[in-house]
Amino acid sequence: MTKQHATGSLEPALAELSAICPQRCATAATVCDQHAGTLTGLSRQPPDVVVFPETIEEVQAIVLVAARYRLPLIAFGAGTSLEGQVNAPCGGISIDLSRMARIVRVGEGDLDVTVEPGVTLDQLNTALRDTGLFFPVDPGAGTATLGGMASTRASGTTTVRYGAMRENVLAMKVVLADGTLIGTGTRARKSAAGYDLTRLFVGAEGTLGIVVELTLRLHPRPEAVMAGIAAFPAIAAAASASATAVQTGLTMQRIELLDPAMLRIVNQVSGTNLPADGPVLFVEVAGSPACVAEHMEGFKAIAADLGGTWLRDETSENERRVLWKARHDAFWSIRSAFPGRSFLVTDVCVPVSRLAECLDETVQDLKQNGLLGPIVGHVGDGNFHTVLVYDAGAVDEQERIQAYLDRLVARALRMEGTCTGEHGIGQGKARYLAKEAGPALGVMRQIKSALDPLGLMNPGKFV
Repeated sequence: MTKQHATGSLEPALAELSAICPQRCATAATVCDQHAGTLTGLSRQPPDVVVFPETIEEVQAIVLVAARYRLPLIAFGAGTSLEGQVNAPCGGISIDLSRMARIVRVGEGDLDVTVEPGVTLDQLNTALRDTGLFFPVDPGAGTATLGGMASTRASGTTTVRYGAMRENVLAMKVVLADGTLIGTGTRARKSAAGYDLTRLFVGAEGTLGIVVELTLRLHPRPEAVMAGIAAFPAIAAAASASATAVQTGLTMQRIELLDPAMLRIVNQVSGTNLPADGPVLFVEVAGSPACVAEHMEGFKAIAADLGGTWLRDETSENERRVLWKARHDAFWSIRSAFPGRSFLVTDVCVPVSRLAECLDETVQDLKQNGLLGPIVGHVGDGNFHTVLVYDAGAVDEQERIQAYLDRLVARALRMEGTCTGEHGIGQGKARYLAKEAGPALGVMRQIKSALDPLGLMNPGKFV
């Protein structure tokens, strides 16, 4: 993608930014390049300058400079987003929020916490360790910032039980494009007061404002946890077992699918040594000891009815940690297994009742078109990913991958699903949003125009 440079005045803006953030304003090419990134196959597009604010007031001042000189603004957390959300196609200012990393308050009695946007998932849960509480949304990257997770409406392995960021953000403070600081809600667990602005900014990918504080739901750590692994004769059978477990009300905390191609790679890199003849489900049940035992037996019965074979229980905390690390490291395992190749990560999500059908068609699509795309999925909520491995120099292979992506999204939409369950829109899936949203895209554009009339907030993304 060609970078179209911002039309604003950079030099006088740099002087003002340096005054706002002394010694925290960088134009070095290496720093700027670190603040671009994508796993969609798009080119890296660095900003012109990176600033590192430490207070809300500094963020407001930076936003006003951007408005005055007509410079784009791109919020940056940890750079773990997958669809080019942090790229700067028009240059401009990257606001790196990693230094705004305070845990402002912990409300143990109310099961909530207020944090600055640069707090990472691992940092928060480490701080909560002695409270008996935790923040459950687990996208697989403990270094992901909570501001970034909210902005991309992240979810992950535990969504089947606890929901995604959408369900776990109570309120925010947001700096708008004119520098105004607003609050989007309160700490109350429910409210009927006005429009739900919190949900508007969760998933907006920085196109409407800069998130500078979040109040999040916390959850009690479960008394008992048990994990295990089941192998299935076919991917549709594994998906059906997942759907049945959810539909029958088992207290599943995680249900993760690895197809045979992905399992072979994970075995090779992580040393899990699991049978790789068919797909497997990594599952986890949490609750009271009696409930955990009962519901795990219930899942084993469901798996057996669908031709599944129970491979083993993972009862100790260390065993579970190894299991979930192998799952979270699946993408990096692929990169290790195919040195010198290029990778494209994509996802879709469908109603759980259509998941088996969607997965089966997707596997056939990959096979018929000669594409290597191992599959992993948070199948308890109908979400799965393909990690496409290809030769960046082979034009025909890239064309086949693009055609596959088009078919994958069309398949998900035909089954009343979405073009992205958790990766977001960014640049990589902007072309699919109109197909999914229809006339609602016009409403989104009106909201964007009202809140960002100059079009400076993360341009080239979303709408």
